[in-house]
Amino acid sequence: MTDDVDRDDRPPGRRQTPADQATVRRSNLGLVLRHLRDHGPRSRARIAQETGLNKATVSSLVAELTDRGLVSAGELHRGGTAGRPGLIVHLDGATVCGVGVELNVDYAAVLVLDLTGTVLHEEREPLDVPALGFERTLDEVARLVAVAIEAVGAQGASPAGVTLAVPGLVNSGAGIVSVAPNIGWHDEPVLAGLKQRLDVDCPVRVENDANLSALAEWAMGSEARTPDLVYLTGEVGVGGGVIVAGRLLRGADGLSGEVGHIALGDPEQVCGCGRRGCWETVVGLAALLRAAADPDDPVHDPERDLEARLAEVARRAEAGDERTLAALSAVGTALGSGAAVLINLFNPRVVVLGGYFAVLGRFLLEPLTAELNARVFGPGLAGARVVLSTLGFTAAVRGGAHLALEAVFDDPTLVPLATPDSPTRTEMPS
Repeated sequence: MTDDVDRDDRPPGRRQTPADQATVRRSNLGLVLRHLRDHGPRSRARIAQETGLNKATVSSLVAELTDRGLVSAGELHRGGTAGRPGLIVHLDGATVCGVGVELNVDYAAVLVLDLTGTVLHEEREPLDVPALGFERTLDEVARLVAVAIEAVGAQGASPAGVTLAVPGLVNSGAGIVSVAPNIGWHDEPVLAGLKQRLDVDCPVRVENDANLSALAEWAMGSEARTPDLVYLTGEVGVGGGVIVAGRLLRGADGLSGEVGHIALGDPEQVCGCGRRGCWETVVGLAALLRAAADPDDPVHDPERDLEARLAEVARRAEAGDERTLAALSAVGTALGSGAAVLINLFNPRVVVLGGYFAVLGRFLLEPLTAELNARVFGPGLAGARVVLSTLGFTAAVRGGAHLALEAVFDDPTLVPLATPDSPTRTEMPS
């Protein structure tokens, strides 16, 4: 990375223009901010050593990041050398947050993260989205976001962005949900509708829920920074997100990840998309509940909290209920069949099971692993491991909040400098 200091020794025709210098400085500000996020608190000297920037540049960058409220000075650090001690620089950013929102068949959720990844606000409510319809659902989503922004505003935080996760094919550039069969949406202008309802001065985005969940697992899950990762989430629908060499695989038109519609299901069973034989007809939450309980059983009630319904399924399994155990075994086997295809195709280092797959994972892993051993072509599952997500049902909202905050890490100048009446930054000794 090129330092953003002036260099008068360049030939006149090759000197940087002010615009060039501003671009380089923004890039270097982001470099320092990301370095603190990824590697933890550092002295300015150590930041310079590890990033390749010179000490004077780092001092200037840290001063500006402090003035923008994104870093702060901590304890003294001598580093075992002679000379004046330096202060440790910490990621701060308690005044900047990212808002993640998730919409699913039977609930809506919101979660707000500050720049350090600390949760500032979290809420989930049961919501019968297919019954409400598009307009009323967006009303509820906007209300949840407004409540969240008001709550974090009382803590002194302002949103850098809002990201809505939707279970379906999403044209994220246009903000249109092309098709989300499980909630009954087709070619809906979600972004335009949400912007009309929100009074925010920040970017708003709409993304596929499984892709955001995969980003969350890569950024903050138990297998964070694993460069090749497959994420599978089970709810009413089944979605997947694939990380290859540390980057989300979106596909040519951003429509990748619809693994629930691979033809690995029951050819007699109609999927929510209208086709027969999709994988989610045998591994989706509806398939599990259909096999485990009668239609009038409370575990089918969409007005009950999803985690409470799953806790009841787990209780029955632990009590040895034969119908429940048989249903879980069948789902585990079918899940292994599809996961084997993905392992053979992408050769990931880890397959992360999220959504209800993680909640009930202890009952699914044995039949799933047996199926993987029978179907994965490479020895030792081709080097893949299967783990249960530790993010639970917050993966998509965490991914949305993370994506919203990435804009700040890419360009910290999006956060304004402190006004003259704001508290001044702490002067840091060299």
